[in-house]
Amino acid sequence: MPSLIDSHCHLDDVAFDGDRDRVLARARDAGIEAIVIPATHRRHWPRLLALCAKGDRHFTDDREAAPGIRFAPAGLPEANHQRDIQLSSPPPPSLPRLFPALGLHPIYSGEHRDDDLQALADYLDAASPVAIGEIGLDYFVADADRARQQHLLEAQLALAEQHRLPVILHCRKAHDALLMTLKRFNLVGGIAHAFNGSFQQAGRFIELGFHLGYGGMLTYERSRRIRDNARRLPLDAIVLETDAPDMVVSAHHGGRNEPGYLPMCLDALAGLRGVDRAAIAAATTANAKRALALPAEN
Repeated sequence: MPSLIDSHCHLDDVAFDGDRDRVLARARDAGIEAIVIPATHRRHWPRLLALCAKGDRHFTDDREAAPGIRFAPAGLPEANHQRDIQLSSPPPPSLPRLFPALGLHPIYSGEHRDDDLQALADYLDAASPVAIGEIGLDYFVADADRARQQHLLEAQLALAEQHRLPVILHCRKAHDALLMTLKRFNLVGGIAHAFNGSFQQAGRFIELGFHLGYGGMLTYERSRRIRDNARRLPLDAIVLETDAPDMVVSAHHGGRNEPGYLPMCLDALAGLRGVDRAAIAAATTANAKRALALPAEN
């Protein structure tokens, strides 16, 4: 069975609170060796870090306080007044490794406070995320505060530059604006997740050192541009992702997405490119490890 990395999955989402153990077991059975979990809000960072550090899959309700592992690393503001989570027994070593990325998602720019940026800087010093993300620009929503999104993006890119961390990018209807911003920073690269720009824009992201994330949309024939780009772009620039619980594959349309569906994305990409699925799996797994400098398994 090919080994795969889900380079973008919101496994900390409440959609998984009822069966996170089983979701991870199914991911293991599907050949998923690692899952990267990008954050969206500051309030999610402690819980996300606890999930990745301890491998726990069950969280108590936020209104409860149970003895267990605290959400935030010692020394951070949240460590003194956060709620605890109840940890289940340690996971078997064969379950997928979980890697955190920390950031402020542009969709929620109206909810982010300026002091969240200082908190992010503190977290980067105290924790060990593999990337800053999910960050970027989203012009899809008509009344989006573009100036606010730009401010948050630039501040987070400055932190990525300072800490020499890759970034995980979110972008809708803003690829040219995002590219112009990226060029102003000395970045180590990262991933343009759920890439849906043009072939020419894809080339510009690649020139800046970014890999391009593809997932469930590969399985929909109506996603013509996405499928055509995935077929034509250099294989060494492509990583696979689910974006679970969203962006579900066509076979489960209307349902919840999960990491165990990643092989369906692999099969779609292999079919589009006319390449053996094992070769695609090996390449995209190596690409994800390179894009995010993922540490080798102990």
